[in-house]
Amino acid sequence: MASHVPPPGRSEVLALFRSLLRTAREFSDYNIREYAKRRTIDAFRLNKDLSDPSAVSAAFSDGKSQLEVAKRQAVVYSLYAPKAKSIMEIKH
Repeated sequence: MASHVPPPGRSEVLALFRSLLRTAREFSDYNIREYAKRRTIDAFRLNKDLSDPSAVSAAFSDGKSQLEVAKRQAVVYSLYAPKAKSIMEIKH
């Protein structure tokens, strides 16, 4: 009795990728920001060759849930962000 939901299209996947990267930029801490960015890129590279529609849908669904988590975490981190910048963010 499972309903057949078509897998997400290329534009939906790219929109999710951009949203995850945009959310990663919202983290004030350099290490968290870079981790979120790296994790996003790595996950999309890992899943780029998926061809099974159910696997694509599952990966897309997981990505959407990760986006929601990242948005919540960005808000929490902004409330408790450290005042000092990381050495990686200081421009000479």
